[in-house]
Amino acid sequence: MTTSGRVVVVGLGPAGADLVTPAARAALTRCERRFVRTARHPAVDDLRAEGLALESFDDRYDAGPDLDAVYAGIVETLITEAAAHGEVAYAVPGSPGVAERTVVLLHEAARAGRVSVELIAGLSFADIAWTRLGVDPMSSGARLADARDLEGIGLASGPMLVAQCDSPLVLSDLKVTLLDTLPPDTSVTVLARLGLADEDVREVALAELDRGIAPDHLTSVFVPAAPMSAQASASQELARLLALAEQLRRPGGCPWDAEQTHHSLTRYLLEESYEVVEAVERLPADAPDGVAPDDPAYVALVDELGDLLYQVIFHAVLAEEAGAFGMAEIARGIHDKLVHRHPHVFGDVAAETSDAVMANWEQIKKQEKGAESIVAGITPGLPSLLYAHKLMRKAASVGLDPGDVDRSLERIDAATASLRGGGSDPETTLGELLAASVALARGLGVDTESALRGWAARFRDRFEAMERLAIDRGIDLSALGASEVEALWREAGPALLG
Repeated sequence: MTTSGRVVVVGLGPAGADLVTPAARAALTRCERRFVRTARHPAVDDLRAEGLALESFDDRYDAGPDLDAVYAGIVETLITEAAAHGEVAYAVPGSPGVAERTVVLLHEAARAGRVSVELIAGLSFADIAWTRLGVDPMSSGARLADARDLEGIGLASGPMLVAQCDSPLVLSDLKVTLLDTLPPDTSVTVLARLGLADEDVREVALAELDRGIAPDHLTSVFVPAAPMSAQASASQELARLLALAEQLRRPGGCPWDAEQTHHSLTRYLLEESYEVVEAVERLPADAPDGVAPDDPAYVALVDELGDLLYQVIFHAVLAEEAGAFGMAEIARGIHDKLVHRHPHVFGDVAAETSDAVMANWEQIKKQEKGAESIVAGITPGLPSLLYAHKLMRKAASVGLDPGDVDRSLERIDAATASLRGGGSDPETTLGELLAASVALARGLGVDTESALRGWAARFRDRFEAMERLAIDRGIDLSALGASEVEALWREAGPALLG
């Protein structure tokens, strides 16, 4: 499609006509048909006094159902007028490239071939604001924000200059949003009518932001220290980690990362998972209750969780390279799955106990997977203790719970007696003994995998303590008899516990 006209967009600057650039003046003088988004700008009266006719779109703001519709209507009018006259000028406050929605829509129309667009930069309100504030946005990390994008402001971090604070209601909403992460006495700066004779720059407490201030379309607010909320911090750090993983895979990145495949990474996924479990085992049994934030076990856990998280991100990057899915799909999928599996929280299903929650959970999983059996999804290749635990958990969800403590102890006694008596099938009997132990653990509220791993850790610690005793005494363990090793073992126990 060929374009049928051109819109020349000029910036009026932030104040009077003295801040309109010569290039913008020349364009306005050259074009015979001229529009201005709003006449509520100091430069408009000055330019009209100089003889330049400017037709405003102010009437659209009252007639339109919302701002999106107003801006879309303005752009359609400009396209029509450009087609009729060949070229029209369109003046906007500040600079066309800063916080100007109609310019964004004009660019979209230009890409579609409907119109040609030329931009002539102007002095932005932000340019004067940074000067008045004495803030260098490059070195301070300060950014521009829109007062009507409260969600974006709520997730913001660091200093920010908030534009379009043009009404008391907007200021009030902005204050409420900022109070979610900032104390009420935080000092913020209100900048009004910059570059005009009645310019006003004042500091106020955040709690007073919507009191004693008469905002208009030339009002902005500077927030010097917006700390990151937990949600913002997490999202930003995850984005940094994802970008790093992508960089390591690109040409010029890391040769090792570039060689990896989904299958080559599985060993690392398993290793990191086990190391997370090992770090968790170092925490007290009732953690997080009663654990200090700087506990060494937590320091180790955050490190191991980071290693595991990177494996998840690595697989997401590989899948995204294949065009299959990315980290966003992973997060969205588990989010939606959890919402669906918690109808007692997000729906109208009643579940007052953990057992009721698990019963609902298993039935929902069965329906999601289209399986006839709730045990169909258990992977047979799982470690046996975990496999047995999952089987019993699913059985318990339909009322068949092998985890009764007394019955489990009776089964253990029976299996032990059978083994002592030399039963004909010791493997089956030993399996019954182990299964009864898993059932007993369920009845006691203990995870068998954690229990056995904890025992193994204690055994290892005691064994190493025994080895140290032997070294201290110049004893060769391999040369000792069984009774001598047993004596040393017993001696190592109290030393370990002490």
